[in-house]
Amino acid sequence: MCQHAQVPLATYKDLCIDAVDAERAARFWGALLGLTPGPHRDGIWWLDDAPGEAVAWINPVPEPKTVKNRVHLDVNAEGLEAALTAGATVVDDTQPWTVMTDPDGQEFCVFVRDTPVARRLYELVWDSGPGGEECLAIARWWAEVLGADVGQDESGDCYLENVPGAPFEFICFGPVPEPKTVKNRVHIDVVTDDVDALVAHGARVLRAAGDGIGWTVLADPDGNEFCAFTPD
Repeated sequence: MCQHAQVPLATYKDLCIDAVDAERAARFWGALLGLTPGPHRDGIWWLDDAPGEAVAWINPVPEPKTVKNRVHLDVNAEGLEAALTAGATVVDDTQPWTVMTDPDGQEFCVFVRDTPVARRLYELVWDSGPGGEECLAIARWWAEVLGADVGQDESGDCYLENVPGAPFEFICFGPVPEPKTVKNRVHIDVVTDDVDALVAHGARVLRAAGDGIGWTVLADPDGNEFCAFTPD
């Protein structure tokens, strides 16, 4: 089942990852994703691609990771060696993919491919409510925000594809029994002409632009944080 997107409320901008040691995390993810790490300011690092466009930002945070990430990355690779050399740890190798953790302890999954990998960042995976209906509801919400197509498979997992501007193939949503309890350490940024339209759509303002920052921090209906930038 797949439903096509309407006129989007925002455009995907980039990915943000929190880490206690931002430089170490940036060098790890740069090596794993084939991106170039570089320092920004205030301890923040970026990862950019060959044209020099920022693909991800690595933000330093004081609090260590304490619970399983509700948002994680899936990565394409020719093998596990690059991740292990960069400092990853294997958590579970009993699935068709391998669950690993980065040096900050954050989970990610590696999908080993039989052919050379052109795009290493495969997809983002978000935990959702415990049922298929909750999963589909949040997938539809984000599809309307980003102008993506939404689908649901037979297991109840949902996905977005054809996300304009995204450097990956899918955003996937999977039901889990546990509720969200802490701030997500992985989130996305979007660009919008109308933050109020996102709020009317069901987003909640956590921190308004102008309160010492140049963007608005929002939460989706599941409580997942994201940041909205305006063109000005």
